[in-house]
Amino acid sequence: MVAGSVGRSIVRAVAGSLLMGVMVGGSAIAGALVGLALSFRDLPDVRVLKGYTPAETTYIYDANGELIARVHGDVNREVIPLDRMSPHLKRAVLAMEDAYFYSHRGVDPSGVARAIYVNLNAGTTLEGGSTLTQQLVKNLFLTNERSINRKVAEAVLAMRVEQVFTKDQILEMYLNQVFWGENTNGAETASQHYFNKSAADLSLAEAAMLAGVIQAPSEFNPISNYRQAKFRQGLVLDRMAELGWITAEEQKAAKAKPIRLANKGISFQASRVPYVTQAVIAELEEEFGRDVVLKGGLRVQTTIDLRLQDIAERTAEEGRIELQERGAYANQLALVAVDPRTGFVKALVGGVGGFQKNQFNRAVQARRQLGSSFKPFVYYAAFATGRYGPDSFVDDSPMSIPDGDEYYTPRNYDGTFSGGISVRQAVAVSRNIPAIRLGLDVGMDNVVALCRKLGINSPMLPVVSLPLGSADVTPMEVAGAYAVFASGGYKSKTTMIARVTDRNGNVVLDNTPKPQLILDPVAVADLTDTLRGVVTNGTGTGAQLADGRPVAGKTGTTSDFRDAWFVGYTPQYSVAIWIGNDDYSQMADGVTGGEFVVPIWRRFMERAHQGLPIEQFPVPSEIATKEEKKN
Repeated sequence: MVAGSVGRSIVRAVAGSLLMGVMVGGSAIAGALVGLALSFRDLPDVRVLKGYTPAETTYIYDANGELIARVHGDVNREVIPLDRMSPHLKRAVLAMEDAYFYSHRGVDPSGVARAIYVNLNAGTTLEGGSTLTQQLVKNLFLTNERSINRKVAEAVLAMRVEQVFTKDQILEMYLNQVFWGENTNGAETASQHYFNKSAADLSLAEAAMLAGVIQAPSEFNPISNYRQAKFRQGLVLDRMAELGWITAEEQKAAKAKPIRLANKGISFQASRVPYVTQAVIAELEEEFGRDVVLKGGLRVQTTIDLRLQDIAERTAEEGRIELQERGAYANQLALVAVDPRTGFVKALVGGVGGFQKNQFNRAVQARRQLGSSFKPFVYYAAFATGRYGPDSFVDDSPMSIPDGDEYYTPRNYDGTFSGGISVRQAVAVSRNIPAIRLGLDVGMDNVVALCRKLGINSPMLPVVSLPLGSADVTPMEVAGAYAVFASGGYKSKTTMIARVTDRNGNVVLDNTPKPQLILDPVAVADLTDTLRGVVTNGTGTGAQLADGRPVAGKTGTTSDFRDAWFVGYTPQYSVAIWIGNDDYSQMADGVTGGEFVVPIWRRFMERAHQGLPIEQFPVPSEIATKEEKKN
């Protein structure tokens, strides 16, 4: 025991002598390092830090400003200015990492000796030999290689940084750069992750605990090892008291103060609405590229209304259960709701059964045959010629059409024919032959061109079977296209993003709606009137809403029962719902859009419209007046 004490005394004496020697020779060493700088001309130019923008997390919000998700790559960070960081945190970090930061010029030779002396006295590592500036340049420019060359390069770069930047600028860069464990970089992200508060609001006790994490983030962070983190907090507070930066009373109170850790750290927090986030990211990447989305610190205001999104997800899950109970053999469902007045997507369901089980987003990625829900595009094209109206008659008789060396012979769903029938009635009961006759009359190329104008970009061929929905499209495309009908012919860009700002608050994307009249208002009014008949006395009668508000829409079922749809709209919402199986297997015979999809659609719409006024569809005279005022 005595021998041990004598040994420690000898070591301390040696360290004390070393301290004196280093302090005397400090200036000489610093001068030597300046000389060595000449031999390190290939080192990075530290002036690049003037424009340095560290990788920063992108934040995605709903239409009302509620946070939906944080998106980042390897680095999870939110950069904030120094004046938004707690003074307690600044002092605690400096006390532990570089107490003489404001007095040295990047390299502190005497600090190395001080660190040896302090650490030997404490029996543990309280101080490191590197200055805070050296730590910064090592993190930004160098590797963790343990060598004399790397250490000298670190010193040279640190001195260069001190010549270019102020102390506060260096401290700000450091506190935003440092890794704090648990996939958190920077003071703000660490504060939010561990304590669910901003770095500006950290107490002395919390700041001291964070400062104690830096030397070994994986081992010392309070989530992985609270006992060790608490011990480290005490060391930081002791050091602050020793330096005279806090009083003994503050030291004691901070040690005794209970620490409340966040229940769920933000670093590994999943999106509140994963299918929505996935689709938003895809749209962002198309606009800005993947690197900017993951590292650019964007602030994204989406068009999604989380209240409506919750209704959509709840309705979809109820629908999935009902489909199973009714023996439909349909395991998947997608839903997209668009505001016709803006083109904004208000809710999106990319699948049911859990995102973790299957990340395939059927709302935007699944191209499925639309069945008879495609027919409105054909009928609008016919109405727009001026030769047809809702009460025009069309022939519902057997027909065979040359198709190469063979003939294509379409039939109606029930195998019967009605002869002469009004367009209104043909749409209401979803007859196939009239749709094909009108498609041939107006030209399938023109139908495809209309679809492109409405925003449907999926591959589409002008084949004879096109009016029966042989083309594969996504629910997003269809909901956006029907939204143009709901608005009276006005098209706004169908989007999930309202506005994006960069890390500095500059607007880099503004999707403020700019509706353009792209369709004939009279033809649109005729089409909506016709599609209302589907709901009042056709295949979609189950879509009638309890409050009696106007509804137009079209059921759709493929002949092999692989897909079933209902796409319908009110003046406030255009909603497409699809059911089926990812492997294209057949559902049960008789699973039609009218029988199985319409009830799900109605339930969603009744919930979505609760509290909204009953509105009427636009009429051509009002649209004409609006256009005259615009011009």
